[in-house]
Amino acid sequence: MPRWTRKLAGTLASVAATLLGLLFVTFMIGRVMPIDPVLAVIGERATQEQYEQTYRELGLDRPLLAQFGIYVSDVLRGDLGVSIRTGKPVSEDLARVFPATFELATLGTLIGVLLGVPLGVAAAVWRGGWVDQTARVVGLIGYSMPIFWLGLMGLLVFYGMLGWVSGPGRIGIFHQGVVEPRTGLLLLDALLQGQWAAFKSALSHIILPAGLLGYYSMAYVSRMTRSFMLEQLSAEYVTTARVKGLSEWQVVWGHAFRNIRVQLLTVIALAYANLLEGSVLTEIIFAWPGIGSYITTSLLANDMNSVLGGTVLVGTIFVLLNILSDMLYRFLDPRAR
Repeated sequence: MPRWTRKLAGTLASVAATLLGLLFVTFMIGRVMPIDPVLAVIGERATQEQYEQTYRELGLDRPLLAQFGIYVSDVLRGDLGVSIRTGKPVSEDLARVFPATFELATLGTLIGVLLGVPLGVAAAVWRGGWVDQTARVVGLIGYSMPIFWLGLMGLLVFYGMLGWVSGPGRIGIFHQGVVEPRTGLLLLDALLQGQWAAFKSALSHIILPAGLLGYYSMAYVSRMTRSFMLEQLSAEYVTTARVKGLSEWQVVWGHAFRNIRVQLLTVIALAYANLLEGSVLTEIIFAWPGIGSYITTSLLANDMNSVLGGTVLVGTIFVLLNILSDMLYRFLDPRAR
């Protein structure tokens, strides 16, 4: 068997084992929660006969291992159950709400990368100077301040006091229903359909929550970029390049930064995954109709099918992004092969 085939088989086996472990964890969470799944389906006024029939239909009378097998089989077929709160399949609900989270996290990551990478490089080049001190303070604030507090202060200042951005929600009430949801990405759909007023309203709503997530991401990206650059700038090949008379721009961007691009790719992938799974509080504060708000609302309504379905989706995305970043790292950096 060729070497690349063995590596591919090992990677696939690792992904399968990780996802299976994720399904097992979510399955056990559903079993240990103090919520009767039968009563959640049929209600508390059902008769004993209805309760026992539903109990058997849900497979709860079978051994725990058999229940887990049924659960895995259903998930592989895309069957995450039916939401008690909406009455629709959980997979349909997730397909409806996930694009909002994807759009918010993607824009936040772009903001974090476009600001964090140059800030980290500058902090490393002028180590100990005012740029470095500013970058460290900005990063410290980004890590120390709770995201919900920053969100509330952002709404108070930029929406309530200055009026620079729109308030909670994804789009203004006068533009709701104007854009046909083709991709689920409101900004992109508005652009494709030429709905400029709706695009402006959507952009005004998303810029503040995306900016806050971008600030959180920037704190992480800038710190890691600074650390990677300091290691490269102290290497002998950088000193050699300077002795040869290369400009500082060539040394920093053409040599040092070039050697950290693969590492940064992994950092950015992790930052993106963290925003996808960790934007729950931001979505709640800004009434953003994404997967975080969906899971939270479902949890308050004891809708465990929706909670577990959302958890499986977010966990799967996180695992796949980690695996993808690792594969790209090995592909782009021959030393890691």
